[in-house]
Amino acid sequence: MKALLQRVTHASVTVSNEIVGQISDGLVVLVGVANGDTLQDAQYLAQKIAGLRIFADSEGKFNLSVQDIRGKLLIISQFTLLADSRKGRRPSFVDAAPPSQAEALFNSLVDELRLTGLKVETGRFQTHMLVEIHNDGPVTIMLDSRDKFH
Repeated sequence: MKALLQRVTHASVTVSNEIVGQISDGLVVLVGVANGDTLQDAQYLAQKIAGLRIFADSEGKFNLSVQDIRGKLLIISQFTLLADSRKGRRPSFVDAAPPSQAEALFNSLVDELRLTGLKVETGRFQTHMLVEIHNDGPVTIMLDSRDKFH
């Protein structure tokens, strides 16, 4: 399971001209679920996302997490994070989990993050979304649950 985190001052996701999720200071998390991912991958990423220190303290150092600043989360499913573009010019998505499995694990990740007490908004699974992101910094971090073994 991959998660691309972007520190934001504002973000929203729109489906069919309707804002379905919107946050102020916090993180936009784009999530890709891979074949073979499990509930443990979702739990691992939830802990990393909630605790990752990528917000500045009073000295300007990355010492605070989204929990520390009482930030918000906008979680959006994005299977294209699993793109394999090593061969040819058209990316392959064979590493992405099937939609039913991906949606279940995506929802597990959202549930785990809500258990932290953070405000969590989401996009809509398997729909065309317009995402507006005001990346703060810019700060963008990639997490991969397969790194948990290192």
